[in-house]
Amino acid sequence: MNAIVQGFPIFLLIFCRITAFFVVAPIFSSRSVPNTFKIGLGFFMSFMVFLSYGTSQTIVPDAAEYVVVIIREILIGLLIGFVVYLFFAVVQTAGAFMDMQVGLAMANIVDPHTGVSAPLLGNFKYMLMLIVFLMMNGHHYLLSGLMNSYKWIPLDNELFARLLGGSITEYLIRMFSNTFVLALQIAAPLVVAMFLADVGLGFLTKSAPQFNVFVVGIPLKMLLGLFLLILLIPGLAMLFDKLFTIMFQSIEGLFGIVQGPSAGQ
Repeated sequence: MNAIVQGFPIFLLIFCRITAFFVVAPIFSSRSVPNTFKIGLGFFMSFMVFLSYGTSQTIVPDAAEYVVVIIREILIGLLIGFVVYLFFAVVQTAGAFMDMQVGLAMANIVDPHTGVSAPLLGNFKYMLMLIVFLMMNGHHYLLSGLMNSYKWIPLDNELFARLLGGSITEYLIRMFSNTFVLALQIAAPLVVAMFLADVGLGFLTKSAPQFNVFVVGIPLKMLLGLFLLILLIPGLAMLFDKLFTIMFQSIEGLFGIVQGPSAGQ
């Protein structure tokens, strides 16, 4: 009984980080995943981490400091999940760029995973990305990385000091800008093709004013955009694989920043 009383505070800290990750991380945060499953998975993962790591932790802060430590562990879980979410949002942002150029910007649909309105092509690519991610067992790597995060970011970490120093904020801003650039790069082939189509329609209007460019241009751009999308689909698997590699490298970079200079030793 004494062992349970002494180990419960450590177990609760581990449980807070893991469940906070499930709140933000794609796939696990989906509305289609029952909350009971999330809590149960978080409990058993926390129990395994506690048996392998938590039993060696003997320092338990007092009541006031313990609340701060709980908030710190929740923030760490949210940070890891947010970095993962940024890279999954890349395809939706790229799809939004494509929708605006093709003419499907008004045809947004409700994403069943998040319950919010999402771009049509972005939601289509997001579904493909989830399928590829699950086929390559990416969710297993995410869970493994979350469990191994305690080797990089122990319970006695200095997260608040890194936040005050601005290193974490700077890293998140850099990640946000990098993911935005990646979204532009993914959407670039179709956006450039649609821009050239607009230029061609402009020349057509000048050379043959009797043509109604709005009647001809909208279906032409939509057909051209769908044709280019069909040509781009075979290369999406390689693109997603590269995106996942960058995502896991970014998670490792976040671990190194939170851990501080001692991570490189």
